[in-house]
Amino acid sequence: MQIKKIVSGAQTGADRAALEFAGEYGIDRGGWVPEGRIAEDGVVDSGYGVKELPGGGYVQRTEKNVEDSDGTLIVSRGELTGGSLLTRQMAEKHARPCLHVDMERLVVFDAAIDVYEWIKAHNIEVLNVAGPRASKDPGIYDLTWNLLEMVVHIDAISGAMPPEADGADKSAGTAAWENILPRNVEEAVDMLIGELGAKTRARIASRSDKELVDFEKVLARHIIDRFGMDSENKALLSSCRDISGRDSIDTPEAAMIIVRKLWERLRETGHLRVIK
Repeated sequence: MQIKKIVSGAQTGADRAALEFAGEYGIDRGGWVPEGRIAEDGVVDSGYGVKELPGGGYVQRTEKNVEDSDGTLIVSRGELTGGSLLTRQMAEKHARPCLHVDMERLVVFDAAIDVYEWIKAHNIEVLNVAGPRASKDPGIYDLTWNLLEMVVHIDAISGAMPPEADGADKSAGTAAWENILPRNVEEAVDMLIGELGAKTRARIASRSDKELVDFEKVLARHIIDRFGMDSENKALLSSCRDISGRDSIDTPEAAMIIVRKLWERLRETGHLRVIK
């Protein structure tokens, strides 16, 4: 995972979701809080790893968190106001990368892709997360958590896939290149189980049928590239078509079939427990 640390001001809502998410996923966490460790629900627990800013209030701790991070992610539903708007202004003041995702305009998967690409583009390792407090948006905690979780999934799946063979070998169509490609859905699933980490396998298995949709989109993109489904691996495409029972099937649909078979296998073989 590229993100090494998540920081926030530990306010209720988006801030708290980010810190608790970091704790759940074993990511270092911290940040600055106002003097007195105040938040709208009382004193911020020391377990969050945040530090009290001597003499500082909400404005000062907001600026400090922006300064001490590589980039700031602001999650909201609608236009920025109050402390969230201040956070963006502080990022502009200090010329720090800042991304605002408006969850009224984006679904979680699309927003996660934007966040993932932004993190990669700016080489962000310390991420400051901000957004409305719970009293202003009771649903922002879950939205922020789900967004960060999807970003982690995308990162894990991207990193789990081994690099492709070099262009020379691939273009030459050598036997060595062909031998590393699965020829049917069963082989593809076997390879994925061997390549994906334990936590990623558990996360996939724990998804319900409806929740699997976004995961399908994430995995399918990599399966198509990893297994050469757009070019030389006609055998795998044919195997997917046979399973579908249809005369024709496009590449994204074929990749979705592989994801579904992977999900079914993982659930059958007991990968439901999420590894922390």
